[in-house]
Amino acid sequence: MSVMDTTTVETTVTVVAGLLLIVGVLGTIIPILPGSLLVIGTLLVWAWVLGSAVSWTAGIIGIVLAVIGMSSSAILTGRKMRREQIPHGPVIFGVVVGIIGMFLVPVVGLFLGFALGLLVAEYVRRRDLAAAWRSSVEALKSLGLGMLLEFAFASLAVFAFAVGTFLHFSG
Repeated sequence: MSVMDTTTVETTVTVVAGLLLIVGVLGTIIPILPGSLLVIGTLLVWAWVLGSAVSWTAGIIGIVLAVIGMSSSAILTGRKMRREQIPHGPVIFGVVVGIIGMFLVPVVGLFLGFALGLLVAEYVRRRDLAAAWRSSVEALKSLGLGMLLEFAFASLAVFAFAVGTFLHFSG
C-alpha cells in the first residue's frame, strides 16, 4: 500500500471511529444506544488499525477510562440499591415497563416507563406508597448519578482519542 493509501485508510477509520465514539458517549445516557462497550471496542479497533505508539497509548488510556466509568456506575448503583434494600425484581420490572414505554411515548417513554414500573413494583412489594416513593426516588437518583459518571468517563475516553488523533496525524 502506498503512503497515500495508508493515510486515506487511517483518516477514514479515524472519522468513522469519531462518529462511533459520539454514539457511544450518547449511549451512556440514552439506554437504547450502545454505550461504553462501543467506546471500548471502537478505541481498540482504531488503535489496532492505526498501529502507532500514539494511537495505542491514546486507545489504552481511553479504554481504561471507559472501563472505570462502567465499573464505577455499576458499583455505585448496586451499592445504593442494596442500601435501599431494593431487590432485582422491581428494577427488572421497571426495565420491562420502560421498554414498553419507549414504544408508547417517543423520546421520554423509556425513562417514564422505568420510573413508573419501579414505583409500581416497589408499591406491590412494600404495600406502602410513601416507602415505595422514597425507595424509587433513591434508586432513580443512584441510576442517574451512575449514568452521569459513565458519561463523564466516556467523554474523557473520547478526549484521549482526540488528543491521540491530533498527535498521530501531526507527527
